[in-house]
Amino acid sequence: MAEMDSTSTTQPPQFVLPPIHDHPDAWGPSPTALPTQFKDIPYAPFSKSDKIGRIVDWNAEGGQLTLGAGAGAGAGAGRGFRANRGNTREAYGAGQGGTFAYFHDEDEASFNLVGGGGTGANRGGAGGLGGLSRGGGRGRGGSNLRGNTGRGRGNDRGAYPRGGGAAGRRGGGQWGRGGGGSWKGEWGDRNSRIRESTVVIGQDWQVLEEIEFTRLAKLRLEVDVDAAEDVSTHGFLYEYDRSYDRINTKNPQPLQILDRSRYHPTASEDPIIQELAAQNKAQVFTTDSVLSLLMCATRSVYPWDIVIIKEGGKLFLDKREGGPFDFLSVNENAGDPPAESDKADSPNTPSALSLEATFINQNFGLQVVKEDSKSSYQFENPNPFYGPDETEPCASAGLRYRSFDLSLTEEEEMTIIIRTEVDAVLRGSTTNTKEPSGNDEESFITIRTLNEFDSNSQGSGGAPNWRSKLDTQRGAVVATEMKNNSCKLAKWAVQSILAGADQMKMGYISRANPRDASRHVILGQQWLKPKDFAAQINVNLSNGWGIVRTAIDLAFKADDGKYLLMKDPNKPVVRLYKVPENAFDHQEDEEEIDEIDEDDELDLGT
Repeated sequence: MAEMDSTSTTQPPQFVLPPIHDHPDAWGPSPTALPTQFKDIPYAPFSKSDKIGRIVDWNAEGGQLTLGAGAGAGAGAGRGFRANRGNTREAYGAGQGGTFAYFHDEDEASFNLVGGGGTGANRGGAGGLGGLSRGGGRGRGGSNLRGNTGRGRGNDRGAYPRGGGAAGRRGGGQWGRGGGGSWKGEWGDRNSRIRESTVVIGQDWQVLEEIEFTRLAKLRLEVDVDAAEDVSTHGFLYEYDRSYDRINTKNPQPLQILDRSRYHPTASEDPIIQELAAQNKAQVFTTDSVLSLLMCATRSVYPWDIVIIKEGGKLFLDKREGGPFDFLSVNENAGDPPAESDKADSPNTPSALSLEATFINQNFGLQVVKEDSKSSYQFENPNPFYGPDETEPCASAGLRYRSFDLSLTEEEEMTIIIRTEVDAVLRGSTTNTKEPSGNDEESFITIRTLNEFDSNSQGSGGAPNWRSKLDTQRGAVVATEMKNNSCKLAKWAVQSILAGADQMKMGYISRANPRDASRHVILGQQWLKPKDFAAQINVNLSNGWGIVRTAIDLAFKADDGKYLLMKDPNKPVVRLYKVPENAFDHQEDEEEIDEIDEDDELDLGT
């Protein structure tokens, strides 16, 4: 009885619920309920919709091992899973779990392929582009490229010397200089060459803006290019010679060397633009070469710079003395672009190829026209840069100062005047430009050339041999050029559209001997419509106008002064600098001194 009494007095077990700490504003425990040792410890926030991670995911496809929340399907977890390392990581945990997850990835950043060949010397070589704007050497023939300001005496006579090397007086090729060398299997060096900027950044320069190409590619502005108006026209045009349409690889023709005067002054020193600015015809003034590069900036690889001058509510987009605007790049967008060489007289360096391409482009445009003043097309005004004291004849060039409306609203007034250029006039043609139409129809054309230097050399970009493929497989040749020279072709298309050209004449020029860069032959030609060609190479004009309007807005927000918009030499980034008023003036003084010294030497020689 006593035992029964003691058993009956024992309390049965009880289940007591712990206190619930409700969080009214989020998913999870209330912050006030956390123990003191766990407070202020960072954690990955998550929501109810996120998948909860597993320590081991046995259901992963292909036997892939998931290491912790957010571990990647391509993490590998050892060498046995190397085949899947290239796959994209797939999150298996909280939305932010990858922040704290551990990934067992092998570090390949320090892996380099060691080749037996020596590294190329980090130097500009003879005749870099740094000294080409005034005087690319004194050879025979070649277009007389009058300095960037129009004030020079044309000492670029003979734009390409006979000898194959570049001809600048001051070395230092700025396009792709440094880190090149002979290609003997060093595939990791193709696109990782260290290039130098086109100008030395001063210590007192202030960075106002930095924009990545990815941001530039998203800009859009619709501009009606067909509504552009001719504000002023100058110069004259020779008629295109149709006999050059019959040239092919079986019937080539040598490229002639002609002495003609051609002028490319910068916008702020153009007397016509100065007059239009005084009349308040627009708010922004520039040239087609500058604007086309800005519109195609996202395609560029080599460094460049644009001088922006803001004065009295007006904006001038200029090219800098000694800059790359008057010279053509070669295979800029190739996977393995041309590199500098240890040989000082190598004709296949970036600077030498640039000078050669410019020489070819100028002379081809002079050769394929009929120099007959009776059949020439005369614009309203004469060429403003050609004076009566000139000794060489003036090259065929039609200068059309055209205005475009960049306004965002009807109330806003934003007009840009661009000095555009056409090269020749085509008469009596139909849309296919092959058969005479029987009438006196006139259309403006631009003339450009693509050049082949050596299909077997480094930097050729995998181009086929033109002599065997140009006639039978032109599509392959054109496709390769579109890949290797995407930026240059896009600029040409934009320039032709801005100028209101009806046709583009594309010439295909090759060296007579791959090792001799002074003699060339014409292998073929092609007619192109600018807008169709731009669509074929995926040129987005609305994106280009958006880039232009963004640069204009950034400049107008700043105070009056001088600015520099420069592309980073090694990154897809453009930066806007505030520079001193006298920036780059010393470069002009140095070039004028060099010009005087060279003339003195020639006088002594005679």
